Amino acid sequence: MAHQEFSLSDAEWRERLSPEAYRVLRKQGTEPRFSGEHVDRTDDGTYRCAGCGTELFDSETKYHSNCGWPSFFDGNDSNIERRRDTSHGMDRVEVVCKTCGGHLGHVFQDGPNPTGERYCINSVALEFDADSEAEDGE
Repeated sequence: MAHQEFSLSDAEWRERLSPEAYRVLRKQGTEPRFSGEHVDRTDDGTYRCAGCGTELFDSETKYHSNCGWPSFFDGNDSNIERRRDTSHGMDRVEVVCKTCGGHLGHVFQDGPNPTGERYCINSVALEFDADSEAEDGE
């Protein structure tokens, strides 16, 4: 499936996002450990890009890694791009939203089975949509 480009000017991004979301998504920032709203979330649902709404992670792949950021062992690969990141004297794999290019976090090879991966994602880069069954209590 081809992805439609989602492109805004810097001024439009600043208007659309909170200052912290702008710093993380557009300037490759990192929120402080254990500060994000999704770190301890256990609800069933879908995590989307806070910049453009693209589906990125399912709650079934979220786990508690105690790293201080929401962690997932798998992501929606058709919507997530991996890039080499050599900033800060490190060699890491950055993950960004394929639709809008927003910085999400990094992926590491120290996660649980079945993938062995840990997507370490900034909460402010995510929006959460709870499953309707969970909301209705059915």
